[in-house]
Amino acid sequence: MFDFRALQIANEQQSSYGLRYDDFARYRKHCANRTHRLRSSLKMNHSSPKGRDFKKLPPMTEMDLEKVKEGHLQLLLLESERAWAYAQELTALSLQPANSTNSTAIRHHATGRFRRSIHWATQLLSLSQSLYTSTPRKLGSEYFLEVTAYVLLLNGRFLMSREDHESALAQLCVTRYILDLLAENAGTSKDYALAVLWADQVGPMIRWCAHSLGQSKSYDVDRIVKETAKENINELVEGSDEILTSFHKEKEQISQSGGTGRKLDQTRLMWEGEPVPVRNPELVDVLLRVQAAETKLSGEGPKGKDNGGKKAVAAYDAILAALSDAEDIARKLSESEAQKASSSTIPTNLNPSGGQVRDMHFVHTYIVYQLLSKRIQRDLLLVAALVGEAEVDSSTAKAKVETDPRLHPAVVKLLESILQSLTQMRALSVVDDNADLSAAVDARISYTKARRCITLGRCYVVPGVKKYAEALTLLQHTALHVREARSLYDQLQVLDVGSDPTSTFYPLSKEDLDLLESANTREGLEYKRVWLEKGGAGDGAQKHKKPVFFNLALNYVDLDVDRLRERAGRAPPRTVPPSAANRANDPLPSAGAGAGLGRAKASVMEEARSGTPEPREPVESGKGGPSRLGSLLGGWWGRN
Repeated sequence: MFDFRALQIANEQQSSYGLRYDDFARYRKHCANRTHRLRSSLKMNHSSPKGRDFKKLPPMTEMDLEKVKEGHLQLLLLESERAWAYAQELTALSLQPANSTNSTAIRHHATGRFRRSIHWATQLLSLSQSLYTSTPRKLGSEYFLEVTAYVLLLNGRFLMSREDHESALAQLCVTRYILDLLAENAGTSKDYALAVLWADQVGPMIRWCAHSLGQSKSYDVDRIVKETAKENINELVEGSDEILTSFHKEKEQISQSGGTGRKLDQTRLMWEGEPVPVRNPELVDVLLRVQAAETKLSGEGPKGKDNGGKKAVAAYDAILAALSDAEDIARKLSESEAQKASSSTIPTNLNPSGGQVRDMHFVHTYIVYQLLSKRIQRDLLLVAALVGEAEVDSSTAKAKVETDPRLHPAVVKLLESILQSLTQMRALSVVDDNADLSAAVDARISYTKARRCITLGRCYVVPGVKKYAEALTLLQHTALHVREARSLYDQLQVLDVGSDPTSTFYPLSKEDLDLLESANTREGLEYKRVWLEKGGAGDGAQKHKKPVFFNLALNYVDLDVDRLRERAGRAPPRTVPPSAANRANDPLPSAGAGAGLGRAKASVMEEARSGTPEPREPVESGKGGPSRLGSLLGGWWGRN
């Protein structure tokens, strides 16, 4: 049997080659290249072997079924996509002001290409029906329903462009009914997202057709689909009852044999008690990778012996890599949905694609929240691995001084990373819209700031730095942040918010706040004691260490410790100055009594010179004049 997924192939080609941003020209060129390669591989070129004469090929619907390959089905699908993309490109060109003169001819050309697209799609449906009804059956009922939905959707689009809203409504409602049926019986999360994705494209068109027909409740798309599809499915889908019966039997056999594929764990994709709407197959793949990595991490145990080791960090790295890919895809999908909604020709009040834009924006924000939470969890794991329980529960600040001086700067960097992630999380719309969650995040921001300040203060008291003033200033900031965090925490307790989402990745309790506050007080007292004992901010700021007694009253008095030691009889022996020792040992010009007389005379002159009194100024009541100047000059020459 052929494994031909028409909707999946069309979605993958459109998403990868331009239609995510409505670039129809790029998608048309891609389809042209792809069909050329398929024709070459299937040996279906239009020329003769010598390349001279044109040789028309017979329709593929008249081919022998034994010779039909899956490439033939892909060729018909891509030919239809190529013609449809060209029709959309021409329609957009006809609306430009530069082509206003020949817009009618361009629209006529676009209609012709649209008809050609329906021609290829009809051939695809005919060949698929032949494969489905053949013996043995070569195409499953699920795949045949996908082809049927694709052809009906294309017909509905064409009828809408021709403003035949009644016929278009019937085609689109049957399409939506088939897609809903495929979504309800999807075996994997990816199949479910694929069916929902195409159904979301059909919904706005059904609402527009119902509004154009004057229906009062055009907003109720599900009711319109239920009523209209029941009336027209037998007419539009040949043998619909037999096809649907066969489809349900196939699904039952698959479920009994356990052949269903991977599905997302919806219990992990919840926000405020509601499931997160994942409506894109690309997101399903990366979210499955995320959940697989989370399962691997949880298998080690939240409090296992190796939870803080390399395996746990590697598991978090795998989760963060998958979440980064998911965030990139969700961001692109959100931007493309917003662009499509802004360029849609359907009025905004009648276009429910705005809900799709909101859903995609919410999914993107939710994935960013999960990414930041896992990043915070990983950083907290590294902090715990570095400092353990002794980070806030140490007996004295001296014990921290004796640790590795590289420890505290590393912890500060990790805490800054956590603070940055919390700040980004606080700015998310899903957090800002929830008052309790925003208060919980604010409490953890304040708590992280307090931890960062107290850890940064420890960096200033390591040997070689000893800046106690800066450390004490940081401890004051720590006290302020702890007070703010305690206020927010008490507010959450009053509101009885005990199970906020932040508690799963960043637990915070009253005991944590008490431990941090007590550590801040204890270390502040220790820094003050050491600082006052040393009498300065750095090593060697004071020559002598004060006795402990003088910490009581003489902390700010420059006490002469040398004089105290001399009076206590513990003064060190005096040393002769180098200049006096040199003069005593120098030989005099004459020896004997003359030399001794010369030394005595010199000493007497020194004593007389040193005892000369300072000049005194005459006491005058007037201003300073010549007499005062003379007394000063006289003082210089030894006269009164």
